[in-house]
Amino acid sequence: MFSGFSHSVMGASHEKTNLVCQDSSAFKIGDHYAIAVVADGHGSKKHFRSHLGSKFAVEATIEAIDRFYEEREALEASLPVNHKLIIRNIEKQIISNWNVKVDKHLSENPVTDKEKEKFTEEEFEAILPESYYGTTLVAAVSGDNYTFGLQIGDGSLVALFEDGKAVMPMEYNESAPANVTASLCNSNAASLFSSFYAPNKKLIALYGSTDGLYTSFGSEHDFLDYHTIITSQLVNIETFKTVIKNNLEKRSHFGTEDDISLACIYNEKLLTDRMDLIRKRVDENKKAAADRKAAALSKQV
Repeated sequence: MFSGFSHSVMGASHEKTNLVCQDSSAFKIGDHYAIAVVADGHGSKKHFRSHLGSKFAVEATIEAIDRFYEEREALEASLPVNHKLIIRNIEKQIISNWNVKVDKHLSENPVTDKEKEKFTEEEFEAILPESYYGTTLVAAVSGDNYTFGLQIGDGSLVALFEDGKAVMPMEYNESAPANVTASLCNSNAASLFSSFYAPNKKLIALYGSTDGLYTSFGSEHDFLDYHTIITSQLVNIETFKTVIKNNLEKRSHFGTEDDISLACIYNEKLLTDRMDLIRKRVDENKKAAADRKAAALSKQV
């Protein structure tokens, strides 16, 4: 019933400075559920292994969610009443899984002299080891008639439910107090997550993306319209994969020239059943965009 797609591309700014892509992404189709995950390693100096941190975050998330779905029927029976507690427990398990992976990697791969050479001795001693791997995370899960998601740091989730309208279940923001970078590496990471739960809603498609995609658009309207357009192309998945990869490459050279990751999961049958509606939404969005442009031009006159 479910299918999916994920891809990460390097941003133009990283190409110019010979940095590796710090994003990671994945999807997984389980038994009556599907997962989409993206993570964005921090680009600042002290997070010099963040490309690995984002990879570990994606792996840790899928492992945590799969573990909760080992008793799927019991989980789904509890979600309507206890979704906040269940999602919090998933978040805590993700953090635990991630720290285990980080600790294992660091023990097997001690910091090298080359990695230290950018710091003074005092600067390096002040960095907590888990910060080397700092990363954001955006993840979402869909079952037969519900969806939930969680997020730490920036990035976006966009959902199209059976009405065919693209919506952001959580606002685009960095879910942390002012002047604090929300990250899995923070000692208080469990308190920095935001989440959503949408019961009794059948999902057509769900997308998670790192902030490089959002910032490549001029407005939230354009960002949401983009997701409606690409949903209309999902029926031809092999063609879609080629088109979307090329598009993400182009977009990684716009906006902040950042890395971009996109992961999606979708209900194949509902997508087919609602395709006429989705195409109608695409046409409506084009007209609304033209109206907004005309209104903006009239204000300039």
